[in-house]
Amino acid sequence: MAKKQVAIIMGSDSDWSIMQVAEKTLRDFGVEVQVLVASAHRTPARVHDFVNNARDNNIGVIIAAAGAAAHLPGVVAAYTTLPVIGVPVDATTLGGMDALLSIAQMPSGIPVGTMAINGAKNAALYAVEMLAIHDELLEAQLSLYRKEMADEVEQKAARLDKLRAEQQTGGVQ
Repeated sequence: MAKKQVAIIMGSDSDWSIMQVAEKTLRDFGVEVQVLVASAHRTPARVHDFVNNARDNNIGVIIAAAGAAAHLPGVVAAYTTLPVIGVPVDATTLGGMDALLSIAQMPSGIPVGTMAINGAKNAALYAVEMLAIHDELLEAQLSLYRKEMADEVEQKAARLDKLRAEQQTGGVQ
């Protein structure tokens, strides 16, 4: 059986500057990605057709990005029982707060996991975590990724400790 894919749907190609990091992150983990521009308002039939066929097309998780009124993640979630992760995009003078609240305040019964404003990378990582539930290789990759992040923090802490010690002693040890 083929590994599950992740779909990234965005309401406009202007969202791509934010969402391309999600595609890169997913591909870095070896996850196949489908990317689609489809608007909940301007092309609702395109959204409906894609989402209705997502499970048959081997999609395991859908990441939906939207700015302004941010209806796309909720509409996508209404058409499927697949997990949907919403990424609010900073696309208006409200700095993305309008999108964040629209996605986070989904009515009870149709959940959408909501990331931070412009949180495309975390959306991708969350999708990888979901897929890793049934994929030991992917889970191992996630564990390694987290270990590498922890190692980087330890290296930064050691550099800062050394710098502070040098500053306190005037650079003489």
